[in-house]
Amino acid sequence: MQGESVESSESMNFMRMLLTLMLVVLAGFLIIGIALPVLPRYVHHQLGFGTFAVGLVTGAQFAASLATRFAAGRYADRCGGKRAIYLGLLLAIAGGVFYLISLPFATQPITAITLVLIGRAIVGGAESFIITGGMTLGLALAGGKQTGRVIAWVGTAMFAAFALGAPLGTAIFDHSGFAAIAITTALLPIAAMLVVRILPERVEPSEQRGTLSQALSSVWLPGLGAAFNGVGYAALLSFSVLMYAEKGWGMGWLPVSAFAAALIAARLLLGQLIDQSGAIRVGVMFSLGTALGQVLLWAAPSPWLAAAGAALTGAGWAMVYPAFGSEAVRRLGGGNKGVAMATYSAFPDLAIGLSSPLLGLVVSAGHMSMVFLWSAFIVIMAVPVALLARKKQ
Repeated sequence: MQGESVESSESMNFMRMLLTLMLVVLAGFLIIGIALPVLPRYVHHQLGFGTFAVGLVTGAQFAASLATRFAAGRYADRCGGKRAIYLGLLLAIAGGVFYLISLPFATQPITAITLVLIGRAIVGGAESFIITGGMTLGLALAGGKQTGRVIAWVGTAMFAAFALGAPLGTAIFDHSGFAAIAITTALLPIAAMLVVRILPERVEPSEQRGTLSQALSSVWLPGLGAAFNGVGYAALLSFSVLMYAEKGWGMGWLPVSAFAAALIAARLLLGQLIDQSGAIRVGVMFSLGTALGQVLLWAAPSPWLAAAGAALTGAGWAMVYPAFGSEAVRRLGGGNKGVAMATYSAFPDLAIGLSSPLLGLVVSAGHMSMVFLWSAFIVIMAVPVALLARKKQ
């Protein structure tokens, strides 16, 4: 009885820690989310630049995030996830300061957009340190017992921040302009820092820190499995709204909302499944689910069946990413959890970034649904990759 009581108390403490960590990640990514729908409008309408400049500003953050992932992982492993989160929040403040500095140069568009680009790139680095630090700290505190749940739940906080950030950022911008976005970007991290103080720190000892080549050789198979699934994620976000419009269904929000709702529900309700059933098994099962969702989007005769396909895609991606991520952490092992997650995350990030334009090249106007058949073929390739990973365990 006493042992059960101690175990229950430890479980409650862990859950409180995990929920607090989720709140920190939510706040950190809310900083990023509020600017996503705003910067294209600011750059195009107020600074007067064209679509190329809009794409450059939008992509700067994601490029910087990808470029700094490994450095963030090394820092988190060496200095601790908590310090990595602090550094990420400090970088976010710096990004907000560059946004603020750009405001007096609104009549000098080249100078203004240069400062915004610098700020955007710094915020991209902040993203790497916040999410990698959060994952590393959560995994260290979990002690290897709830790896899948930590990855799933912390990732859910990130998605929730993006979902909340878009309408919040739009409302702030419409009411008070880009200055208010800049001020919020600079000040919100300070509030997040107060919450970070509550979290304990744990730095796992390691005789040898993983190099990039070691990380790649360890995690490339689970990373490739996640990358194939990421194509389905990218296809839905990029083309589902266009497909609904092409078919005259209206309700362009429906597939994205169904995807997001299913993703959050699956991660919160099924996060423990990875630790109970095994990462590879869950990865295979939900890769099949993602592929089925893509096929249903392709073949659906009504918006509601298409939304069901979007929900299947959301549930699949919800579980595939932490399942293969858990396998990546197990493979690299020891005190290299940050490096493992950072290197692993680069695979689906790169796939998502490249697949949308490439899928667009193979689909002609009037046949938008075909993109989901193509993506289903690519997603299903994750299954043999996962089976190969299990064979090489």
